[in-house]
Amino acid sequence: MEIKTKTEGDELVISVSGRIDTVTAPEFDAGLKFGDSTRVLLDLENVPYMSSAGLRVLLTAHKTMLGRGGELRISGVQPPVREVLDITGFSDILNLI
Repeated sequence: MEIKTKTEGDELVISVSGRIDTVTAPEFDAGLKFGDSTRVLLDLENVPYMSSAGLRVLLTAHKTMLGRGGELRISGVQPPVREVLDITGFSDILNLI
């Protein structure tokens, strides 16, 4: 798994590539450093698979941003990952663009 972070204007962009599963979820969680950002775009275009461990990380990140009055947007969700988000109801909770 690879995680890249950059700032575009007032938005923090975090791009993730690779599978997010039980083995890589702790690395994914550790890589989601928001600093003082209140606008975060999480790009999952290069994530072909996500297990329930990855879903927990997404939910925690979402709650963190809501708690600080911020916004977490998630882009580039691939069909297999989208299916998991839809089945679990996470697509109704998270801001998918």
